[in-house]
Amino acid sequence: MPLHFLTADGEPDAALSEAPLPYEERERWRRPYRPGPWRVAASAVALLIASYLLLSTLIIAMAGTAAEAVACLAAAALVIAYALRMLRVGVWISSHGIRRVSLFRTVTLAWRDVTSVRTAQQPVRWLGLPRTVQGQALLAGSREGGAAQTLLTDHDADFLARPEAFDRAADMVEAWAAEYRRHP
Repeated sequence: MPLHFLTADGEPDAALSEAPLPYEERERWRRPYRPGPWRVAASAVALLIASYLLLSTLIIAMAGTAAEAVACLAAAALVIAYALRMLRVGVWISSHGIRRVSLFRTVTLAWRDVTSVRTAQQPVRWLGLPRTVQGQALLAGSREGGAAQTLLTDHDADFLARPEAFDRAADMVEAWAAEYRRHP
């Protein structure tokens, strides 16, 4: 009894699907790396705080006034929104360009506006704090001029203590930039 689902050889005459795989959809915005443990841990702590706020909302709604419960519920909703936005922070790429998502702002550069994408040694912010350390940064130059925009650093919440992940992400963004600046 052949068990094709357990073996690598399937039906010899089975036609391959022409539908693109999810990672082949180049029009979709994707992050070229996984979120780092610091970012995930900070979001998890924020969601834990939100769960305590929601529990206190329930207690206040049963024992206190409605205005206090609504205020506590609003605080919980803000903490949940903060945690979800923190997970979205980073660099996203697609066939349209590079999108840098920060906590309060999103900036998109079309590939036709990108003049260069390169890695440079420079002082970078440690975990987004004001303290700077010597590290690597992925910089994108634009046609608008001015200073190059920092996309990634090896000391941010996604790459701290993960230099190989930074190198893979920087290489992927540089490869997409090289491909799409030639073929718009």
